[in-house]
Parts: sequence; structure tokens; C-alpha cells
Amino acid sequence: MAELFIKQAKQYLATRPNYPQQLFQFIASKTPSHDLVWDVGTGSGQAATSLAEIYKKVIGTDTSPKQIELAPKLPNVEYKCTPADLSVAYLDSHIAAKSTVDLVTVAQALHWFDNLGFYQQVKYVLKKPHGVIAAWCYTVPQVNEAVDAVFKPYYAVDVEPYWDPARKKVDNEYRSIEFPFEPVDGLDDTGPFQFKTESLMSLDEYFMYLRSWSSYQTAKDKGVELLNDRVLEEFTRAWNQDGTESKIVVFPVHLRIGKVGSLDS
Repeated sequence: MAELFIKQAKQYLATRPNYPQQLFQFIASKTPSHDLVWDVGTGSGQAATSLAEIYKKVIGTDTSPKQIELAPKLPNVEYKCTPADLSVAYLDSHIAAKSTVDLVTVAQALHWFDNLGFYQQVKYVLKKPHGVIAAWCYTVPQVNEAVDAVFKPYYAVDVEPYWDPARKKVDNEYRSIEFPFEPVDGLDDTGPFQFKTESLMSLDEYFMYLRSWSSYQTAKDKGVELLNDRVLEEFTRAWNQDGTESKIVVFPVHLRIGKVGSLDS
């Protein structure tokens, strides 16, 4: 999927929601030390930027050089473009040595991964037994009754054929995703735990967000314009009903969190 995100890197950076501070504070409260984070699938650095305010060092990796190029440059964040498959030798020399990472984060990307191989990498680098992995996704935007009434059939009927099958894991709020880790201290399970983030958007920004989807690019490559004149008109009519140009758009966020545990020592 990396080539799709390369094509839309600027739209992705401009329109994707930032994650709430409550999410990062919650995650940080579950890691005993705050020295090193590996942010996997860092994209344009949305999560890495917030993590850098809490942890001493963040290593953000992604397979897309274009996304990393657009990420904010901070003194305690190191961005690296990596291959999709990482060997133990590569982890040691380019990411972190065995059992040295406090936290591994994956923001809106775990559903694209080869989970079995990735989890082995996570268990290798995390400190034992309290090193934490936190992976989250956000589901579809919520605006108001009128706009959401247009969005629902657009998403379920028009867009659905162009999603990669992995998108179903997001729609399912990561409930069905394999997550072989122990509950962190103070929790009975690994989630998902619910948060939300909000963005103030104009109609043009809302359309830009819809165009940033991988499904939109897939349809476009097949000669299909999902945001055709009919759809644009329906959204525009619904958006303008209440007379306000900009609106608060709510994105539900769903977190899976666990620790590597003693069994993986």
C-alpha cells in the first residue's frame, strides 16, 4: 500500500486528524520509563511529534520516503526509511538493540502489517517484562446528522469495493486483529479502549480528507471518480444546511495496548 500513500502524502499530512493528548498520556502512564519509543509506520510524524513531548527519544520508521520527508523535524525524533521486512541484524544496527525500547507505537497502520513477523520484532526490542506496544486506529468521521446521512451510503456502497480487505480490521475497531500481548498493569484486557479526536474542517478540507483515502486513489487508478458531481452536490447541500462554513469533525479512536510480558523474556 505504500505507493498509494506516496501519491497522496501531502493530502494525508494536511487532512489526517491529530491524535488526542489524552491518548498519549494514557499510554505513557503504562510505561515504567520514558526513554525510547519506536513509532512504526510513522507516516508524516503525527504520533511521533506528540510522543517526543513525553519520551526522551523517538525513532520513527516508515517504508515511504515521501511521507518521512514531510514529517516535522524535532531534535529528539529520528526518522528512518526502512524495508518492510526487518531482520534481527537490521533491528540491532538501525532501530534498537534487544530489550532496550520502552514503547512501540503503531498509529493507523497495524492493519497493513504482516502481524506475525512484526510481533516478533516488537518482542525482540521491547524491555522485558513491562515494555509496551500501543496500536490504534480511527474510524469514520462524524459531522452532524445531515452530513453523516450522505456519508453512510457513500462509504458503505460507493467506496467499499475499493478498500483493501485489511480495512475491515479498522471498521471492526481492531477487535478482530491478532494481539498476542498481556494486559498492562491496571487493565484487565488489551482493549480496544475508546478515545476521540476532533478537527475543525471546511467543506473543502473534508473533501480533501476523503481524497486522501487509499480507496479513493485505487478507484482513481481504475478510472472511477468517487467524488463525482452527484456526490459532491449531495455533500455540499447537507454541509450547508446549518449555515456554518466550518464544522467540528469527530474521529473515534480505538486503542489496543499490551505489554511483552514475562513469557517473552
